[in-house]
Amino acid sequence: MTIAEVCKLCAISADTLRYYEREGLLPPIRRTPSGIRDYSEQDLDWIRFAQCMRAAGLPIGALSRYVSLVRKGDSTLRERKEILARERTRLAERLHTLQETLAKLDGKIADYDRRCLAWEREHLRR
Repeated sequence: MTIAEVCKLCAISADTLRYYEREGLLPPIRRTPSGIRDYSEQDLDWIRFAQCMRAAGLPIGALSRYVSLVRKGDSTLRERKEILARERTRLAERLHTLQETLAKLDGKIADYDRRCLAWEREHLRR
């Protein structure tokens, strides 16, 4: 698969894809004899995984380290799990903070709804 096809399939820019490659977020991508990137289905899985982890806020360094460990094989299973567990804890904390923020915003919006309704009742009855 060409870089253009992958970009379309994964809704990612070529610049971001190249950046992921440079930063070690993807295993090395196979190239054709003429040097053009030739992505496989497995590469697509890695790209989607990287996108998911980045969307969740996983730092580049942690993701790069994880990919590096995967490439070293099963002797790194414990360390890979530790990376994922640590990042899961961070994500859960972030999610909790976002849920609290959402609840505060909902409360503020409800207050404005009440105030607007009261204003309308007072001023639009005339």
